[in-house]
Amino acid sequence: MLLAAAAAIASTLVAVPAAHAATPPSVTTGGATSVTYATATLHGSVNPQASNTSYYFQYGLTRQYGGQTAIADAGAGTKSVPVALAISGLQPLSVYHYRLVAVNAAGATIGKDQRLLTKRVPLSLAILVSPNPLTFGGTATVQGTLSGTGNASRQVVLQANAFPFTAGFVPLGNPEVTTSTGSFSFPVVGLAQVTQFRVVTNTNPPVISPVATENVAVRVVSHIRRTRRHGFARFFGTVTPAEPGMQVGVLRTVRGRGVLAGGTVLRPLSATSSGFSKIVRVHRGVYRVLVRVTTGAQVSAYGQPLVIR
Repeated sequence: MLLAAAAAIASTLVAVPAAHAATPPSVTTGGATSVTYATATLHGSVNPQASNTSYYFQYGLTRQYGGQTAIADAGAGTKSVPVALAISGLQPLSVYHYRLVAVNAAGATIGKDQRLLTKRVPLSLAILVSPNPLTFGGTATVQGTLSGTGNASRQVVLQANAFPFTAGFVPLGNPEVTTSTGSFSFPVVGLAQVTQFRVVTNTNPPVISPVATENVAVRVVSHIRRTRRHGFARFFGTVTPAEPGMQVGVLRTVRGRGVLAGGTVLRPLSATSSGFSKIVRVHRGVYRVLVRVTTGAQVSAYGQPLVIR
């Protein structure tokens, strides 16, 4: 009787399965894309094995790695999912090792080591022309730097395009070779008109700098002489190159500003220069002659300060 009752009770019991044991994630380290001289995107895949899983990449110049990305979430699925993280701050033309690491409650799984090669830093040119503006007939200096991988001992060529800038750029002078830091310098002697400059490498393809414009100001030589008429003085001088018909202003410096005291126009003197002469009422102070040029080949300029005592 008791045995029969026990058998009946046992037949009504439902078996309870054992708790599912967590499984470490599985990972595959993939390739690298968007590789530049300083950045890359690392890829791989992670199977969370039904547990909440995080992942990250280790990377470095050796198998010791030393660098690590931020930690990201791979979910808690049961299938492999693609993952990717970007890295930066890399050295150009260098081999980097990297691997994918995934972690869940059951532990960590480390992917196989992979390698990538960063690219060279692209060559680029920057130039500066000084002094700017330059006085007519003076010497300008075009200096700059070639940056990027392999920037030392490179041949660079100076090119010029003079006003009105319709002839196009042509080589000027001899090529230069960049220093160990990529720097270079070109002197340009006797510059006579506003000119555009650029520097080009002899690489294939060539690297071309931005255009730098050197303004050339007319050379103003001015003088002052007292007249027999009290309170008046004659301002006179020459302007090179010849700019007949251009306006001349005699300015008195008042509280740091130029106040017009009188004006005239340039008259022809020779094929290479123009002249001016103007009697104006004067007071004690500092005067300067301003020659306003609008032809485009040169720009306006002041003469030296002149003092009335």
